[in-house]
Order: sequence, then structure tokens, then C-alpha cells
Amino acid sequence: MMRTLDDNAMRLVLQILARGQEMSLATLRPDGYPQATTLNYASRGLTLYAAIGLGSQKAHNIQEHKQVSLTISPPAQPGSEIQALSIGGLASFVKGEEHTVDVSARLLQRYPQFRHVLSGTQGHPWGGIVFLRIDPQVVSLLDYTKGFGHTELFKVQDIAVPA
Repeated sequence: MMRTLDDNAMRLVLQILARGQEMSLATLRPDGYPQATTLNYASRGLTLYAAIGLGSQKAHNIQEHKQVSLTISPPAQPGSEIQALSIGGLASFVKGEEHTVDVSARLLQRYPQFRHVLSGTQGHPWGGIVFLRIDPQVVSLLDYTKGFGHTELFKVQDIAVPA
């Protein structure tokens, strides 16, 4: 049964987003098969951001189908209880210099090792890269601290986050 994301669930979702380092993003290819790839991400509330190749298959897929699915599973110690997210959302490309500068800063703050990607460029967006924004619509919260396989499904209410 799907319900609206409440404050307790929201806190756990935000904790998982903060602890995770990578997401697996699935888009729909032109031949109808899903394509899943691993990406680093940054977040602002529930909104997720990532950098992808401008001419990549993923970018082409999103131009055709904005619906995406993703998973985020923070590293867990062997024998520990899994807490993870499976999210269905809408993807779009970040536009405007103010927004691309903000997303760039968020990604570099989270992953300072990416500064080498920028060597020789001072522009935004980074050369050959487009920034992706994902607005979650549905969140499946996996929380094995409540029992093996425990999953709760939540609808995400519209939350105002600047483009």
C-alpha cells in the first residue's frame, strides 16, 4: 500500500541519501530494454543531481523518456541490516548558469576528487558534461532493521526545489 512520505520516513530517506555514495540509474533505451548505470550523485532534499556525458546513451534515453528508476544502497558491514532506497522519478537536464554552478558546487563538495575533470576548464557546465536532475515521485524504503525484506512504499508530495 502506498502512502504519503511522513516525517519519520523522510528523516531515514535523507540519512540514506547522505550515507550513499553511488546510485544505480535505469533509463529506457530506444529498443525497449532498460539500461542501468552507476553514477555518483549529490542531493538537495529529495532531489538528486548527477553529471553525465552530453552525448551518452543515458542522455539520449532521458531525452526520449523522462521516467527513470534508481537505487541507492549505502555500504553495509557484513551481517548488518540493510537500509536502502528504490526510487521512481522524473529526470530533466539542469539549465541556466546559476543552477549549473550550484549543481557543480554540490558535486565537487561531495566528490572533491572530481576536480581533475575540470582541469583546463573554467566554464559551467563542465565541457562535454550535462547535469541531470531527478525529482522522485515514488520512494520504496528498504529497512531490514524492521525485519528481513521489510519495504515501505511512499508517494512523494510535490516539494518546491529550485530548478
